[in-house]
Amino acid sequence: MSDPVFLITGASSGIGAATARQAVHAGYRVVLAARSRDRLDALAAELGGSERALAVTCDVTEWEQQQALVAQTLDVYGRLDVAFANAGFGAPRGFLEGDPAQWREMVLTNVYGAALTLRATIPALRERRGHLLLTGSVAGRKAMPGSLYSATKWAVTAMSEAVRQDLNESGVRVTLLSPGAVETPFWDNGAPLPHPLTDDDIADAVMYAVTRPKHVDVNEILIRPTEQPV
Repeated sequence: MSDPVFLITGASSGIGAATARQAVHAGYRVVLAARSRDRLDALAAELGGSERALAVTCDVTEWEQQQALVAQTLDVYGRLDVAFANAGFGAPRGFLEGDPAQWREMVLTNVYGAALTLRATIPALRERRGHLLLTGSVAGRKAMPGSLYSATKWAVTAMSEAVRQDLNESGVRVTLLSPGAVETPFWDNGAPLPHPLTDDDIADAVMYAVTRPKHVDVNEILIRPTEQPV
C-alpha cells in the first residue's frame, strides 16, 4: 500500500487516540505506541485492524523498545511519514508535593522519552522528507508555580527548536503543539474553566500542520481555551 504512515506515541488515549482517529480518516495508516496494550488493541480494531492500524507496546523511556517500534513500522508498512512524540504526563505542583519516584518517571518520559522518539524516527523521516511533531504545553512557554512538569515542557519547547535547526535542509518539517487546558474542569487557580479544549481540538491542530504544502513548516501551534487566563 502507498498510503502514508503516521506513528504516535502515547496513543492509547487522549490527544494521541484522537489524532490517530483523524489521521486514519485523512487516509493515513497509523502506528499506535503506548504501554497499555489492551487499549491499543481496542483502538487498532476500531480503526480498521492491521491494514490501517498497528498496535505496538512501547515504553518510550527504553531505547531498545523505541528502536523496535520503528523497525516494526518499517517491516509492516515499509515507510514512515509522520512521527508524533506525544507520550507524557504531569504531577502535582509544589516542590514539597508529590512522589520523587513519580518525578523521575515524568522527567524520563516527557524529556528523555521524547528525545529517544526523535532519535529513533529521524532516519526514516529523512528518507520520506516527512514530519516530526512534539507535544509541548502552555506550561512550556510560561513557568507555572511549583511545577516540575512545566520544566519538562520548557525542555520540549527547546528540543523542538533544536531539532528543527538540526534537520534544516533535510526536508523534514518540525511542529511543536503547545496546548492549554485540555478536558479538565479546573485550571491553575482552581476556578472552573467552563469550556476547556478537547482532545479533538488538538488533533485538528496536528492535522492542520501535517497537511500544509511541503514548502510550509508550521513550527509551533500555541492553542488555549478562550477563557484560559494563563
